[in-house]
Amino acid sequence: MKSLSRREFLTRSAILGAGAYPAMLALNLLPAAPAHAFDLEGSGKGKHILILGAGLAGMTSAYELSKLGYRCTILEAQTRTGGRCWSVRDGAITSETTNPVQTARFDSGLYFNAGPSRIPHHHQLTMHYCRELGVPLEVYNNVNESTYFFAEGQGPLSHQKVRAREVHNDMRGYTSELLAKAVDGGKIDTALSKEDAAKVIEYLRAEGGLDIDKLYKASARRGYLEPPGAGEKTGKISNPHKLADIISSGLLDPDFYNVAEYTYELQMTMFQAVGGMDSIAKALEKKVAGSLKLGATITSIQNQTEGVTVTYKDKQGTHQLTADLCICTLPLPVLSNLEHNFSSDVSRAIDFVPYIQTGKIGLQFKRRFWEEDEQIFGGITHTNNELTQIFYPSNNYLGKKGILIGYYNFNDKARKVGELSYAEREKLALEKGALIHPQYPKEFEGSFSVSWHKLPHSLGGWAVYSAEDRKTHYQALLKPEKNVYFAGEHMTYLTAWMAGAFESARSVVAQVHSRLSEGRMQYPTVSTSSN
Repeated sequence: MKSLSRREFLTRSAILGAGAYPAMLALNLLPAAPAHAFDLEGSGKGKHILILGAGLAGMTSAYELSKLGYRCTILEAQTRTGGRCWSVRDGAITSETTNPVQTARFDSGLYFNAGPSRIPHHHQLTMHYCRELGVPLEVYNNVNESTYFFAEGQGPLSHQKVRAREVHNDMRGYTSELLAKAVDGGKIDTALSKEDAAKVIEYLRAEGGLDIDKLYKASARRGYLEPPGAGEKTGKISNPHKLADIISSGLLDPDFYNVAEYTYELQMTMFQAVGGMDSIAKALEKKVAGSLKLGATITSIQNQTEGVTVTYKDKQGTHQLTADLCICTLPLPVLSNLEHNFSSDVSRAIDFVPYIQTGKIGLQFKRRFWEEDEQIFGGITHTNNELTQIFYPSNNYLGKKGILIGYYNFNDKARKVGELSYAEREKLALEKGALIHPQYPKEFEGSFSVSWHKLPHSLGGWAVYSAEDRKTHYQALLKPEKNVYFAGEHMTYLTAWMAGAFESARSVVAQVHSRLSEGRMQYPTVSTSSN
């Protein structure tokens, strides 16, 4: 067999549809998942940095500063690390501001991610740390056409579970039909030549599955009533839903927009840490274990003429620590409740930047009925009721048992559900979920719910800035407050993502090192235009 040159191989790969990019990666012609360069020079010479919070931002800051020769102390109020990067498994405990202690009772090996559950493929720094820390990743199936839309309302399709593929393909067909007719009839001023208009129409026919008359008819894209098989079993295609029925049933309302397909951060391919997202936090914890002090609740942060003093409480009593500088990664609603001597601009920012109200519930079932009965492997079902979203696990396919995220809700829905007791949340999740999956009552085994705005050491899911907030409060927090620096997802434009914590940590480490080593360095950035 004749051997191929690398150039010939790349050319043929592209022609065959495999794409030249993965081939170039395989041949080491391109770097895989490049991360920001972070080769800082100089030494910290043992100077003491006090870090508040052992979430991803706090531990990453300590990890990178320790490489540079700084002495770090991390104070964390909880008895675990990771902050909002938390995978709930058997024995996990928590209490809320309006609810008592809750203990998870799940089977060994089962878990759900109460906080972040997805890693976008273009979050290069998150990917970098997973690689550097040895955290294995697996594909997270964020988009699944086999999941459902379920609307409570008055339309003909209300109170029915409708496959996402049916709504998506019907709407592509109807909108393509309308646009093709408009273009063909010259009713749209497209400034296209006759030949170009014909190409647009052909594209719309392909995109919407239109027939030769530019009419939308049902096709195999939206699924079968009877699947094809052997012999004479040709398969029976289901009829499309009427456009008026889709609209009147609320399936075009914001609850069902195709955000998972179009939002930049949610585009496939996405990843998750094998065994739970807390694998990332645990890997970081091993790197900074000597700097960690858990169960230390901070009560005061005071800038001094030289350095900073932090007061905290633990089981032994009240203590004070003084350091050269402080990196504060506490969520702003938590920081708002502490004593400090910050400036008025910083104080206002801490007090007024809002955090989203959000909650999840994990439901353990004795059988993975969503896979066995309904062929759903990963993905998200969308509703317009209190559940908002049901997440199906993207791991342990064909296993015996599994945990669904029975609701993932936000804002007013999360606030209302968060006011319920744990038992009432479970009842709601089971009653509403059974409207979609009648297997719930027979297969259910246990639950654990988290309302992030009710957890004392979080008091919210993530920061939500308005355009005005970015010009005022955000700017106030970006600058060091004398000897205190602020870090965390709320100090980036990547709020709600682990990448925000990592990016912020690196940025503040560069600032601290530049100041204490009297250098001129800053955190380097790379263009994301090619991502």
